[in-house]
Amino acid sequence: MKAISALAVTLSFAVALPGHSDSRPTDPPTAPRAVVGHPVLPRPVSGRSVARRAGAPKSPPVSWMAPAELNAVVKQYCQKCHNPTMRRGNLSLADFDVGAPDAKADVAEKVVAKLRSGMMPPVGSARPSADTLDALVISLERQLDASALAHPNPGRRTFQRLNRAEYRAAIEDLLKLDVDATAYLPPDTKSDNFDNIADVQALSPTLLSAYLRAASDLSRLAIGNAAASAASNTYTMPKMASQVDHVEGTPFGSRGGMAVVHTFPADGEYRFDVNFFHETTGAFAGGLARGEQIEISVDGERVALLSIDRFMHASDPNGVAMGSERVRVTAGPHKIAAAFVPPAFQGVVQDLISPLKYSLNSTSNAVAYGFSLLPHLRELTVNGPYAVTGVSDTPVRRHIFSCRPATVSAERPCAQSIVNRLGTMAYRRPLTDEDRGGLMSLYDAGRKGGTFETGVRTALEGMLASPDFVFRFEQAPRDVAAGANYKLRDIDLASRLSFFLWSAPPDQALLTAASRGTLSQTAGLEREVRRMLGDSRAKALSTRFAAQWLRLPDLDIVQPDIRQYPDFDEQLRIAMRQETELFFDDLVRRDRPLLDLYRADYTFVNERLAEHYDIPNIVGPSFRRVKYPDAGRRGILSHASVLTLTSHAGRTSAVERGKWVMEVLLNSPPPPPPPGVPDLEATPGSASGRLLTVRERMEQHRKSPACASCHKMMDPIGLAMEQYDVTGRLRVRDNGMPIDSRGDLWDGTTATTVAELQQALLRREDALLRTFTRNLMAYAIGRRIEAYDMPSVRAIVRDASKQEHRMSAYILGVVRSPAFRMQRAEGAIPKATDASSGASSSSSR
Repeated sequence: MKAISALAVTLSFAVALPGHSDSRPTDPPTAPRAVVGHPVLPRPVSGRSVARRAGAPKSPPVSWMAPAELNAVVKQYCQKCHNPTMRRGNLSLADFDVGAPDAKADVAEKVVAKLRSGMMPPVGSARPSADTLDALVISLERQLDASALAHPNPGRRTFQRLNRAEYRAAIEDLLKLDVDATAYLPPDTKSDNFDNIADVQALSPTLLSAYLRAASDLSRLAIGNAAASAASNTYTMPKMASQVDHVEGTPFGSRGGMAVVHTFPADGEYRFDVNFFHETTGAFAGGLARGEQIEISVDGERVALLSIDRFMHASDPNGVAMGSERVRVTAGPHKIAAAFVPPAFQGVVQDLISPLKYSLNSTSNAVAYGFSLLPHLRELTVNGPYAVTGVSDTPVRRHIFSCRPATVSAERPCAQSIVNRLGTMAYRRPLTDEDRGGLMSLYDAGRKGGTFETGVRTALEGMLASPDFVFRFEQAPRDVAAGANYKLRDIDLASRLSFFLWSAPPDQALLTAASRGTLSQTAGLEREVRRMLGDSRAKALSTRFAAQWLRLPDLDIVQPDIRQYPDFDEQLRIAMRQETELFFDDLVRRDRPLLDLYRADYTFVNERLAEHYDIPNIVGPSFRRVKYPDAGRRGILSHASVLTLTSHAGRTSAVERGKWVMEVLLNSPPPPPPPGVPDLEATPGSASGRLLTVRERMEQHRKSPACASCHKMMDPIGLAMEQYDVTGRLRVRDNGMPIDSRGDLWDGTTATTVAELQQALLRREDALLRTFTRNLMAYAIGRRIEAYDMPSVRAIVRDASKQEHRMSAYILGVVRSPAFRMQRAEGAIPKATDASSGASSSSSR
């Protein structure tokens, strides 16, 4: 249809729309001295060391030092490594002037970050006194903050497009339809840890085609399709998932299997096929599958009971399949479950092997290592529809069709009502006359060749394919000067706020607040933030922001060796991730101090994870808050998720763990290793043939001068975490030798346990707090943090310290910041422009 195909052209030219360029001004132009929400100049900082905790008693003021003196300090202690020849850390300070850090703000901010973390000068090198370092870092910060106040720059970003998670949430919000966005959209590109950074959200013909295909498929799935042809949809079980016990969502009394929600396109007949992992359905010892059946149910009602006896000796390397007779199912979402119904005698045998709740492993000969002898479900496939009889009413259809025309003359007014309501939700703003006209023309085209429902479906497809749904545009005022700063419209703030806190479109309450102009008022904005944080959707801050910042998706990459860790399975992996997400969500929900992230004496576990941690008296799949039984575990560094994602399959990695702390918590990433450096696994063993411990391997590995400078930073951090194995369990030996976890940290202190490492980190409180804040801000505004943003980061941390560093103080601090509420117009202000001439550009239209 011409109207639909034209949308592809519109979508492909979306990047050319005015005001959406990716260019950034290189030099901050002159601007008004006062900007709403911009941080004020900090008071002089007291304390004898940059590591002084914010709540600690103040020491005598730091002695003031002239820029010339501080430049001499930089030359004496820093330029030996950071010069044009060596360029350690890809940084040269040869022409850096402490008296004018704003001339090279990006370099100055790197220096500030290294000094605040205590990483520079490196351990073992000559260092100036603590007072001198204080004077240097405070001088740089004060000048940078003063420059930012005089020349405010809120930054700019191009449009953002919906990533996979946001697309799924937007579809669910608009249509009440739960979809798998990965079935349509390619993987999202990450930058600065996050998948919502605008300047890496590239467009391609493949991606545009994916959005158009999704619009066509999902509009038909939502309304139903009486003309649907038979197709197959397959759901897969992870091979590492244990299927010895009952699986949530399946009938009680069953074991293993899976439960999914599948949306059926029409009323008709469907066939359900199941496929098993071939390792457990061949000729295995014990014959525990004999007499076992698999039940298939729809919404809790059994529709098929299949015996697997005759499939036990099949040898198909791709798995063993069996299917049901055709079953009649109505259109819409239904819960489908496929689970094993064991014979009575199996319960006794299963109790005997219950301590060995092993899963399958990716290795082809895994069966030799003695895991569960019970059959494992591999896939559940829904085939159909066949013999279609129509489309029944469904919750999704009732949501879409808010009116039902009784006559032909009532159809178009009803369609207009539906289009206006859904279009406003889809575009996340009130529709213009042009929007309505375009969508109604699509309705007319669909109605002409079909029914009223066909017309509505065609208009809905147009909404889903529209750039206004796929992209998040922010419109600049018509009269804003090139390069000037301006406030975002309330309607644009509403989208920024909802995708920040919920990873989802704004609700009606937020859109109403935007229409009344209350979001541009600080009190109104804060009121909405607190309301939204009290909503269950705010858990996205943990499952989206915290998960990406802490790199929890990397947990899926590590596959612990089943021979060394036979009790590791998919359920444990999921529980590890949920522990960390629930822990962070609790900090937000209860408005706890951010520093609890590093020092908390409690966590969240279910029975599976409690067994792993040796925490007694926890029963069932539900998570609950528990206090650690000993002082060994504290905060995020004790979480099995972090300890596992920083390990290798067969051994821990002090290097990876140290690198994770430096990058994720301290914002001090080590430089990449020089070319030709062998992997730690290639380090020779002992002369006697004994396997080396991690410490012994590392000591040999870093004998190379090219490796030593970085490893002496990373290794002691990771060594302090060596009492935890690959899966995060406590241990006392490594390859048969007692663990030696002592490490001399980057700041000269010593740590032998995670608790001591955490104490060392908390002595660098500023570095921890600023790193968290810059990550939170990057995620909130959808762009990388630049040097001109760091004065705002420091201001947020200072303000939060007055509120005990509570989570709400950081979230509200980011929302109030100029980077969140304002943008810089594309282009540069002419040099002749006076600072005062930009004053009017700050006002919103």
